[in-house]
Amino acid sequence: MLKRYDKTFWMLCLSAVFFFGGFNMVIPELPDYVSSLGGPEFKGLVIALFTLTAMLSRPFSGKLTDTIGRKPVMIFGAAVSLVAGLIYPVIGTVAALLLLRTFHGLSTGFNPTGTAAYVADIIPNNRRGEAMGILGLFNSVGMAVGPSVGGYISAAYGTESLFYTSAGVAFISVILLWRMRETMDNTQKFKPAMLKVKWTDFYEPRVLAPSITMLLTTFAFGTVLTIMPDFTVYLGFENKGIFFTVFVVSSLAIRLAAGKVSDRFGRVPVLKVSALAVALAMLSIGLAQTGTHLIIAGVLFGIAVGSNSPTVFAWTIDLSRKAARGRGMSTMYIALEIGIGSGALVSAALYNNNPENFQRAFWFAGVLAFLAFLYLVIFQRRFPVEDPEI
Repeated sequence: MLKRYDKTFWMLCLSAVFFFGGFNMVIPELPDYVSSLGGPEFKGLVIALFTLTAMLSRPFSGKLTDTIGRKPVMIFGAAVSLVAGLIYPVIGTVAALLLLRTFHGLSTGFNPTGTAAYVADIIPNNRRGEAMGILGLFNSVGMAVGPSVGGYISAAYGTESLFYTSAGVAFISVILLWRMRETMDNTQKFKPAMLKVKWTDFYEPRVLAPSITMLLTTFAFGTVLTIMPDFTVYLGFENKGIFFTVFVVSSLAIRLAAGKVSDRFGRVPVLKVSALAVALAMLSIGLAQTGTHLIIAGVLFGIAVGSNSPTVFAWTIDLSRKAARGRGMSTMYIALEIGIGSGALVSAALYNNNPENFQRAFWFAGVLAFLAFLYLVIFQRRFPVEDPEI
């Protein structure tokens, strides 16, 4: 199987490890960091502003991906993480931190959009699920290693060292991307006029179904990102990144299998199971009273996310027109950011720094994931089929 993918694909995967590892290693420490600056009530904004910028930048990254090429868009996103990592240590106020988080959101607004279009260019459609599963596996390695390594560095050497390390990791991602070839034909030179976007740049109607599914299921991820660090401390964990590592590692084995199954049996059947699994995982997390129970729930959450993510990505690529892959991926990513951002804001409001409210925040996210399951069951016959241009 591995021989079916060339060196370019593996370099892209390796770059993804460093990209996702770099910005994820700071996430578990940010709630305490914003509190140390005097703003514990702004914990929800730390994630929400990041995702808001990512969402708003998607139409621009999608348009640029389809004009100047995939490679520049990917490099720009990784470079933003590099710059942000160098600025975090000199932040001295809550307002400055929130402004930097707003800027940092450009990283995921650009890099993954270009990456998904790049994969679509080099992988045939009958292996997209498998390829997105492999890429997702590498993403997950970065997401798994990042928080735990970040927690260790912060505890042993301080938060400042953590931020500089994240910048160094992002720099490696930039170098790897720089060495890759461009896959888009007839690229154009960047012009400021390209930053003018129309409504059609925000929305690709063919990918509405995977976008709705992504929004409803990633609300849970925004919830976990925002209040899980406090929940792990509440249950007695010293390393706030341990849950992130557990759920991401548990997703590694399932990603490749889920991608291959969706290639063979279809995207929607796999997504029905994964959406239901997200709902059950959030129910289980809300019921957790011990560290062991939380770890078990984290494994279920990882399996659910590992099945859901590559399948939604592959489904989006299936439905996107060849000439508008950037816009199609942009639309899906906008839904992803809305899901994560709203999950962060709503969960922070429901939790309100009161441990008695943990359960209601997690369960609300579970209800939305169950709605995704119902949507896939009820509206399946109305979903569009793969575009014949691809």
